[in-house]
Amino acid sequence: MSVKVAIVEDDSGIRESLSILINGSPTFRCIATHANAESALQHLPYDWPDVLLMDINLPKMSGIDCAVKLKEVKPNLQIIMLTVYTDNDLIFKSLMAGASGYLLKQTPPSEILDAIVDVHRGGSPMTNSIARKVVQFFQQRGLKSEPENLSKREQEILGLLAKGHQYKEIADALDLS
Repeated sequence: MSVKVAIVEDDSGIRESLSILINGSPTFRCIATHANAESALQHLPYDWPDVLLMDINLPKMSGIDCAVKLKEVKPNLQIIMLTVYTDNDLIFKSLMAGASGYLLKQTPPSEILDAIVDVHRGGSPMTNSIARKVVQFFQQRGLKSEPENLSKREQEILGLLAKGHQYKEIADALDLS
């Protein structure tokens, strides 16, 4: 049984190359290619792929907005964003829109095929540099989020403890028993 793949990419050369790559493997079958989001939204519901390779920068509607609309209709559709963009905002918007993977277009062809298999099996393939950005984001957020969970009073107490004050001094300073 082959994995059905569709492509949404406005660059005809890249779109054709991806189609040839996918159809050149006995494991995959490229069932559709679309030059824009509007075409994908119109035609994909007639023959859903297992995996969709989606560019972000499309002529009218972005790949991110298209992913949102497709996931509303077909929540289990596996989408891999395949793009040149490495900025955090687009990475996280893509993931929040429902993408299960994020690859850069410079990814070697064999790794693109591996990513299709990975996402089809329930994984979340990402180019290594993108995965590092995601990890760093959550590591930084984790460090910042702990104090946010504390009340203003708890933060005052913690601040005074960090400055080396004794419990009794803190209680006196903040008028606590």
